[in-house]
Amino acid sequence: MRHFFGLLIGLVMTAVLLFGGGWAVQEAGASLTPLPVESGSKTWIALGVMAVIGLLFGLVIAGRVSPLAAFIPSMVLLAWTVVYALDVRRAMGLIPDDPAFHEELLQAGRGMGVLLTTGVYALLGIALFLPVLMPSRWASRVRADEEEAYEEPGNQGYY
Repeated sequence: MRHFFGLLIGLVMTAVLLFGGGWAVQEAGASLTPLPVESGSKTWIALGVMAVIGLLFGLVIAGRVSPLAAFIPSMVLLAWTVVYALDVRRAMGLIPDDPAFHEELLQAGRGMGVLLTTGVYALLGIALFLPVLMPSRWASRVRADEEEAYEEPGNQGYY
């Protein structure tokens, strides 16, 4: 059951990294255009979204959840980076750019392009893959009552 929840968390984390991160980067003005002179409320919202994404990222990496929560987004980000390295046109074709989409989704797509081409997705993918390699993340937690039963196998309560 723990790995099922890890799978769900991984899917949500993938969407958060791709769409939320892409939107926040584009909204904050981190594309190739210079930053605005004044920071407006949209810039503060974008920075807040980045902070929340960073918090979720840290919880997935350092938290005691199933390693699938980190494995799913890492594979998506690393696979997209490999596709970008092999065929730029195909990788950029995966970004939503149809004018029929909602403007916020198009803006997130432009931000995804920035994060992909600058290598940020590769960096995040590798950082998310490292916890998967730790064997302690795959083992289930030992409960306190089970731990007490294994502590003193020779002592059966006879004094």
